[in-house]
Amino acid sequence: MPDSNRHPGHRKLLSHIRKIMAAEGTAQYRLDALVKAIASNLHADVCSLYLRRPDTSMELWATYGLDPNAVHITRLGAGEGLVGEIVRLARPLNLTEAPSHPAFSFHPETAEDPFHGFLGVPVLRGGRLLGVLAVQSREARHYSNDDIEALQNVSMILAEIVSSGDLLTAHELENVALRPSRAETLSGRRISDGLAVGSAVLHDPARLKTILIAEDPEAEKTRLLTAITELRHAVDALYQGKGNRLGGPSREVLEAYRMFANDQGWLDRLCEAAGSGLSAEAAVERVRGEHRARLLSAKDPYLRERLHDLEDLANRLLRHLGAVDELVELPEDAVLIARTIGPAELLELDRSRLKALVLEEGSPTSHAAIVARALRLPVVGQVTGLLDRISPDDTIMVNAEEGIVSIRPDTDTEDLFRVRVDERRQRRATYARLREKPARTRDGQRITLTMNAGLRVDLPQLEESGAEGIGLFRTEFQFLLSDHLPRLNEQAQLYRAVLDAAGTRPVVFRTLDLGGDKILPYVAHERESNPALGWRAMRMAIDRPGLLRYQFRALIDATGGRELNIMFPLITTLTEFRIARNLLDEEIKRMTRFGYEMPAKVRVGSMVETPAIVWQLEGLLKEADFVSVGANDLMQYFFAADRENPRVAERYDILNPGSLNMLGHVATICRKAKRPVSVCGEIAGQSVEAAILIALGFTELSIPPAAIGPIKRMILSLDQKDLGTKLAKWVVEPQARVRENLMAYAQVKGLSL
Repeated sequence: MPDSNRHPGHRKLLSHIRKIMAAEGTAQYRLDALVKAIASNLHADVCSLYLRRPDTSMELWATYGLDPNAVHITRLGAGEGLVGEIVRLARPLNLTEAPSHPAFSFHPETAEDPFHGFLGVPVLRGGRLLGVLAVQSREARHYSNDDIEALQNVSMILAEIVSSGDLLTAHELENVALRPSRAETLSGRRISDGLAVGSAVLHDPARLKTILIAEDPEAEKTRLLTAITELRHAVDALYQGKGNRLGGPSREVLEAYRMFANDQGWLDRLCEAAGSGLSAEAAVERVRGEHRARLLSAKDPYLRERLHDLEDLANRLLRHLGAVDELVELPEDAVLIARTIGPAELLELDRSRLKALVLEEGSPTSHAAIVARALRLPVVGQVTGLLDRISPDDTIMVNAEEGIVSIRPDTDTEDLFRVRVDERRQRRATYARLREKPARTRDGQRITLTMNAGLRVDLPQLEESGAEGIGLFRTEFQFLLSDHLPRLNEQAQLYRAVLDAAGTRPVVFRTLDLGGDKILPYVAHERESNPALGWRAMRMAIDRPGLLRYQFRALIDATGGRELNIMFPLITTLTEFRIARNLLDEEIKRMTRFGYEMPAKVRVGSMVETPAIVWQLEGLLKEADFVSVGANDLMQYFFAADRENPRVAERYDILNPGSLNMLGHVATICRKAKRPVSVCGEIAGQSVEAAILIALGFTELSIPPAAIGPIKRMILSLDQKDLGTKLAKWVVEPQARVRENLMAYAQVKGLSL
């Protein structure tokens, strides 16, 4: 355990700073006194404070030892000099010979040439960099760990004081990058479709409501240790299942909490910060800020994922210390802003007030994304730098149709966007009037529109949307959102509820599609270098058939007396399909022997998600009762482009002639074999792509419930044969521009895209 008595002089520095900040005088007078006190305490020749400007440059705000005339004159560009290096690294920089460092930058107006020893630390608040605090010495000197600790403590206090607005005037604050004020538009990834405009609400921000400097460091360490003990007990209780199981934290996350809560290095850092003169709450915030700044800049996604564990752990610890306010009640038009959020937290929020969700991280396959789509909540994710650019109550426009968010828009822009939101609302009312109308093209082709689902909360949308059934029920969602392996009766209850909700309408249950980016939190797994091409879906089920057979039993039990439609994911060979079907047949025989009521009819299908199975389709259709094209994976494998990777996302285009020829081949083979075929990927729910799919000959689409209205409206305005004839010409043009040709065609023909 760190000894708090080893730097009593540094604790006196904190007391001195408290007196300086409480004294009368201008901000400049107090900052000048502050840097002088720091230099004296650390026996340094220079101490300088740089604050970050809105244009990201660093401005010298106070100095002792450099030419005072350089204050507010010297500015360093983004990444310039040793100060810029600290900004880039987001951690201390300790140099014996500063002029020899490659990043060293000389500014003659500061007269800093004779100085050699250098120590600088970032001024951080909530992971946002506000400035840099640095000391220098004439001799070649390597500053001690105690000196680094002291400077970090002062920087943390400075960050809170500057951010509070108690030090600088409103005019002075305009030149510091605390709260961004200009309008900005940020790009992210569309996770759940929709439009919304409202006031930004930051999810669970750390709002310290306590003093920062301790009167009694030993008492603060005692408070901290007591809170950590309470935290450990609470985490253990959750891990042992005493917490709320429904939608609660996954066992993997809880295991990470346990690991971090018992990590001696983390405890030592907290106690060292508290023992150096900070309050227990300020110590937690300082250590959390250091971790956040470092991990946010990490390139390894695994390290970035660990930030979520540390963030949550720090927030929980602050609550045990009684230092953090709970999330305020949502305003009427709340847009929730978060790095990440769990599904249970999302479900607990007031949906009537919550208009949209914007995430700095997040992915379309995350648990929160699954729940958000079921709630029809617009969500944009992967908005890099979001939390650094937004403040509470900022107006934010969320365009989850295109994956764009606009912050602090001008009045005219906001008014135009609100008109667009109203138009979308009116279109939804139009779609509702089409609910009972059959989806038939102008030339008489009947198109079947079913919906994708995976949760109980999806089921009411079966009636609301006018879907003709459930063309894809993703059974893995129940497993992914649970903190334990769903028991046989839990699975059967869900499947029975789905069939009851569907009534006479068909339901297609896809067996577990796990692995890849869908990892069960309560099952040990190995990290794979390329999980999309690794041990997943049917490969996993065939190698470890117990879980698949368990699911078959639940499906058979739930379906008794009704039709059972089962579909296997990621089939790449006929052998895989045969093995899975044989396992199903064995379970049917077994349950017949035990007297279970059997399904009235069993239909077995396969996903078409790999180019490999496309070229074995004729053989597959001799054994499968139906197939469904999983366009997301199929296109990903076809183009060898990860659709989650923004660097190659543009290469992933279904309207490329090569992919259209492959899809046309699938439609033709299925039509000749007289086997039903549907398309159930995301593209089937987008009007442009859906029109092309119908032109290729696909007559069943399984799509998100919210897309059924727009797609049906498009179908009613479409002439399938005419568009099919045009498409056949477009794909063979030397410079194929299918999308552009379709948009021009739509204008001429009145096609509602």
